[in-house]
Amino acid sequence: MTSTVIWTIVILTVLGLLLALILFWVARKFKVEEDPRIDEVEKVMPGANCGGCGFAGCRAFADAAVKAPNLDAQYCPVGGNDVMKKVAAILGLEVKEKAPQVAVVRCNGSCENRPRTNVYDGVASCRVKAALYSGDTGCAFGCLGCGDCVSACQFGAISMDPATGLPVVDEEKCTACGACAKACPKHIIELRNKGPRGMRVYVSCVNKDKGPAARKACAAACIGCGICVKTCTHDAIVLEDNVAYIDYGKCRLCRECEAMCPTGAIHGVNFPKELDKDAVKARIAERQKKAREAAAAAEPVAVKPAAEPLKKEENNG
Repeated sequence: MTSTVIWTIVILTVLGLLLALILFWVARKFKVEEDPRIDEVEKVMPGANCGGCGFAGCRAFADAAVKAPNLDAQYCPVGGNDVMKKVAAILGLEVKEKAPQVAVVRCNGSCENRPRTNVYDGVASCRVKAALYSGDTGCAFGCLGCGDCVSACQFGAISMDPATGLPVVDEEKCTACGACAKACPKHIIELRNKGPRGMRVYVSCVNKDKGPAARKACAAACIGCGICVKTCTHDAIVLEDNVAYIDYGKCRLCRECEAMCPTGAIHGVNFPKELDKDAVKARIAERQKKAREAAAAAEPVAVKPAAEPLKKEENNG
């Protein structure tokens, strides 16, 4: 009995040592060498692991940044330009500064503008609700009001306004990670440049229905009339699928489109003065008048050909 126990212990010990040697050999054989700069880059990252950079987390971003030939395709929206400068310093690369962005809710469908036509009594999820039907109102494009965007935000930067039924973004807390935009099944949340001193102009509507149908569903919907497109002198507005869109890269914040919009679908935010629509409309009318006068003056004046003198008939009588 004693010898059996001893032999069992010896065999198990030898087997354990053998397996340990095999594991050691496999670990050495298949060891993956990792660039130490990945750890350095990860240390300067904010550690939010929000996925706003397009990667699974800060570690994955650091790995991609180290392996990339340049940082043109890498950007951390939470850390911003300050973090990217630190990453560039570690990797010995250059990085271009990007304009800070913020999440913008492109929906005017408040309880007042977009009356309810039915009541939803299901799971409080925009994604589930969107899969079942178009929504509680006549607008099939607007906010569903269940707050998936609020749940997706890790920074407490978005909340639902009980008065309007729409999400509200806190610009001070928003990191432009894009989680709320990804969570919205109606795609009404967009990342846009904050603009100088936070001033920006955007079309707060994504309704692609034709004018009468859009206006019937929401009193403040974009009706695709194109007045804003004709008004803009900077070619910053395009009209596609019956809805206008303002290119923040071209917009000069003149607010003329906002003043001319017949439904109030265009919003200007963070401007120091309230928009004087009458003054802006008068300015536009005067400019258009001068343009017409200049065009008329440039047109060549039609000169009538001189009448030929009458030939005297020869009198043969």
